[in-house]
Amino acid sequence: MTHWISSNEIRSRFSALMSDMYQKEVPLYGDLIDLVKDINQQTLRQQPALKQQLQQTGELARLSQERHGAIRLGSAAELSNMRRVFAVMGMYPVGYYDLVPSGVPVHSTAFRAIDSDDLNACPFRVFTSLLRLELIADPALREAAQQALSKRQIFSDRALALTQQFEQQGGLNQQDAQTFVLEVLETFRWHTDAPVSKALYQDLHDQHRLIADVVAFKGPHINHLTPRTLDIDAVQSHMIRQGIPAKAVVEGPPRRQCPILLRQTSFKALEEKVNFNDGQQVEQGSHTARFGEIEQRGIALTPKGRALYDRLLQQARQRLGAAPNDANAAQYVAILAEEFQSFPDSYAELHQQQLAYFYYFMQAQPHADHLEISQDTDAVNALLNAGVLAIEPIVYEDFLPVSAAGIFQSNLGEASQTDYASASNQTLFEQSLGAQVLDEMQLYQQLQDKSLQHCLAQLSLSDA
Repeated sequence: MTHWISSNEIRSRFSALMSDMYQKEVPLYGDLIDLVKDINQQTLRQQPALKQQLQQTGELARLSQERHGAIRLGSAAELSNMRRVFAVMGMYPVGYYDLVPSGVPVHSTAFRAIDSDDLNACPFRVFTSLLRLELIADPALREAAQQALSKRQIFSDRALALTQQFEQQGGLNQQDAQTFVLEVLETFRWHTDAPVSKALYQDLHDQHRLIADVVAFKGPHINHLTPRTLDIDAVQSHMIRQGIPAKAVVEGPPRRQCPILLRQTSFKALEEKVNFNDGQQVEQGSHTARFGEIEQRGIALTPKGRALYDRLLQQARQRLGAAPNDANAAQYVAILAEEFQSFPDSYAELHQQQLAYFYYFMQAQPHADHLEISQDTDAVNALLNAGVLAIEPIVYEDFLPVSAAGIFQSNLGEASQTDYASASNQTLFEQSLGAQVLDEMQLYQQLQDKSLQHCLAQLSLSDA
């Protein structure tokens, strides 16, 4: 009987190889990993309750390997094949993100595992964007971009063959799995040779730096990897003290007792030498795209909680009257903190107001004398108040479009913002993907329901 290597193992191998490769390509990323590791250890020593929470939810063991990457693709065919490749790793498209309203001509999804056990085994995820070529206003430039993209194949023949083999037989053996991760890794590698003329690169760059980053290169080089920290403010201040060029503000919600959603910062993108070669002449130039990012993940919010978050963030930005930058960073942080005072900052309140998602756990003595055992909200609250059940936060595994755009803009140049008159188009994205994206809210709700049903089943047995 053939032994298939689990998708979790394939994903873990790929994630580790990707991290090793990126540390060699961008040495400052390695410094970032060491900094995050030190701050995480210090935070766990200082906050034993946080350490216990991470142990309870199974996240502590994954903390050291937690990372996400980001790539940008140029065509529907590339996105469809990327979906197939990531499926071998047990990663599926979750969520639709439209960055066009923020001046970035892409729409995106996040490929990740979806089950809590799989996420804890390896939480690696890739934020994957598809360029919207139709937003290039100049028809001639749009045609030139399409021609450049049509000539490239971002996956090796062997990588695609092994992907098809996985699809046909339901798995890969040890040798094929190892070959697969090595072959796919090449798709994400940086290449100093660009198969376009310097002039075309400059025209694409003048339209938008991100368009040049996608179209002018051989493939979707990984443009950042992101370790997870437990204290992003400490990382930000340490980066600044160590002379690492950190972005002006931390994207996302303000610092809180109970972190929500996602906070992100980064060091600014590196300028790298490039040899432009259109087949007729070679010209030297440079390109700025790849950077290092850090994230702090909090609790996943319900639709009600997310609506409150979006409203408060919008109010803060309206009060600031401009995009957050170096000049107004302190003012923005103060405004953001003021606006978010109306967002409850205890897990008990977040649960009571149904603003966030939680795991339910049994307490030490599973006795629910004279208490109703059901999924009814009042019954569940009674079990919590009686100490029969306990809650722990479900970590947010996804992304925020405003934050993603903020990270992109800070590393593409503040002047890159462009107004695109275009509506969100999830249908077009899913047609390119060749599948529907999963609804992240439904996934969190399923995790919460599953944990509650497990507890109620135990209570029913103990009372029988």
